[in-house]
Amino acid sequence: MKLTTLCYIEQDGCYLMMHRTKKDHDVNHGKWIGVGGKLEPDEMPEECLLREVEEETGLRLLSYEYRGILTFIAEGWESEYIHLYTASEFEGTPGECREGTLKWIPKDQIETLSLWEGDKIFLRLLKETTAFFSLKLRYQGDQLLESKLICAKNQT
Repeated sequence: MKLTTLCYIEQDGCYLMMHRTKKDHDVNHGKWIGVGGKLEPDEMPEECLLREVEEETGLRLLSYEYRGILTFIAEGWESEYIHLYTASEFEGTPGECREGTLKWIPKDQIETLSLWEGDKIFLRLLKETTAFFSLKLRYQGDQLLESKLICAKNQT
C-alpha cells in the first residue's frame, strides 16, 4: 500500500485546492484535491505533510490537525492509505505548483468542482465533526462502488 498525506489548508472560509492537470498518468488528473504527497522512506506522516505542503505551495504550516485516515482503492492503481489533515495557520504566499494549479475556493463552492465522489464525503465530515474518522473508498474508474465510515466515539 502506498502511504500519503493530504491537507486542506483553510483561510477566510476557503480551502486551498489544487486542480491536478500537469502530470501524466495521474490517478487524480482533472480532479480538484488538497495538497500532499507520498511518504519517503523512514518519514513520519507529519514530516511528509510539512515537506509536501511547502514543496507544492511554498507555505510553511505553523499548526495542523490530524483529522482522519482514508483507504483509497481504485481499480488499476496501487491502494493507498491517506493521512488526512487540516491547517489554518501558516506563513507565506502560495506559489506555482508543478502538479497543478492552486486556487483558494470558498468551502460552499467546493462540491461544484470536479471531485472524487468520496472526497465529498470526507469534506462534509471535516465541516461537520471534530471526531477522528476512518473512511474506506473503493472505485471502479470514477465510480464510487463502496464507502465505509468509522468515527471515533464520544466526539462531535
